[in-house]
Amino acid sequence: MRRLGRPAAGLAAMTVLTVLGLTASGCVTVHGELEVVPSATKAEAARALKDFTDAYNKADKAYDPALDAGRVTGALGAINQAGLKARSVTNPAGNPAHRPLELTDAAFTIPEKAGWPRWFVANADSNRDTDRGAGDTRWLMVFVRGGVDQLWEVAYLNIVAPADIPAFETGAEGWAEPVAPDSAAVAVAPKNLSEEYASYLQTGRPAHFTAGPHTSLWRVERQKVARRPGLSTQFLDQALDTGDFAPLGLATEDGGALVFFATRFYDRQTAAKGYRPTVNPDVRALMTGEVRSTLTKEWVSSQVVRVKPSGAAADQVTVLGRLQGVVSATGS
Repeated sequence: MRRLGRPAAGLAAMTVLTVLGLTASGCVTVHGELEVVPSATKAEAARALKDFTDAYNKADKAYDPALDAGRVTGALGAINQAGLKARSVTNPAGNPAHRPLELTDAAFTIPEKAGWPRWFVANADSNRDTDRGAGDTRWLMVFVRGGVDQLWEVAYLNIVAPADIPAFETGAEGWAEPVAPDSAAVAVAPKNLSEEYASYLQTGRPAHFTAGPHTSLWRVERQKVARRPGLSTQFLDQALDTGDFAPLGLATEDGGALVFFATRFYDRQTAAKGYRPTVNPDVRALMTGEVRSTLTKEWVSSQVVRVKPSGAAADQVTVLGRLQGVVSATGS
C-alpha cells in the first residue's frame, strides 16, 4: 500500500472508530494486456470479501494494524491503519469490546476493462445496523488489485442507505462499465471531484453540489465550530486524487455515474491565552510535538457521490456518504 506523503498516524473518527477504522479507472496497459475482460469472477470477488472480513476482525480484536495492512489501501487504508495504530497505544492489550464484523447478502458489481489495476464494488449488509427504517445501511467497498501477484485490497468504504444505491449500466453478460477519469459523459469528470469538493468546502463554489449533511450542512457546522469561545478553529481542504487515492467510477443506468473519491483536510485549533485545546487520548497517543496553544489534525476523507449525466443544470453531484478519520496530529 502506498502511504501518504507525510506520517500517517492518528485515529479513525466519527463512525470510523465504530465500524473500522488508486489508481485511475481508465484503461491501463501492463505487460501488453490489451484485452477487455471482467476484473474478477464472482467467486474471486466473494473470496476477496471473505479475506478482507477475516483480516479486519483479527486486526480489530488485537488492535494490530499489521494484521490487515495487506487488505486495505488508499483512503480506507490511511484511515484504518491510523485508527488501529492509535488504539494499539491506548489499548495495548487489544479491543475489550471486539464484536466480529459480519458482511452478508453481498452483491458484486464488476467492470470489464483492459490491463491493471482491476477493481470491483461489493455491496453488503453488515451486522452494524438495524436492518430496518432509517438505521438500515449497506456497506459499499471498492476492491482493487494492481497485478496478478497482488492481493485484493479495499481502497474505499462508504456506508449508505439502500435506497441511495443506483442501478448500474451493464452489458449483455452482466459486467459493469467503468467511467474514465476524464469522462465528458457526466456533469463533472471523476478526476475533478476531489479538487472541486475541497474548493466547495472552503468557499461554497463550485455550486453544483446538492445541499445536504456532507455539503451545505457541513459548512454550517464548521462555521459554528470556528466561533467557539476561547478557541479558534481553521479548516484547510486539499485534493487527494493520485496513485492509490485516484477516483473510481461506475456508469449508472440513468447515464450518470457513481464515483468514489478522496480528499485531505486539516483543522487547526488555536486557544486564547489561558486556554489549551483538548486532546483526545487517541490523538495524543500518536501526536508529535506538545500542545501549548495549538493542535493541528490531518484527516483523510472518503466520499461516494452520484454524478448526473452531462448537461444537467443543477444538483449535478450528490454526496451519498462520507467516511473520515484523523491520520496525524501536531501540537505546538
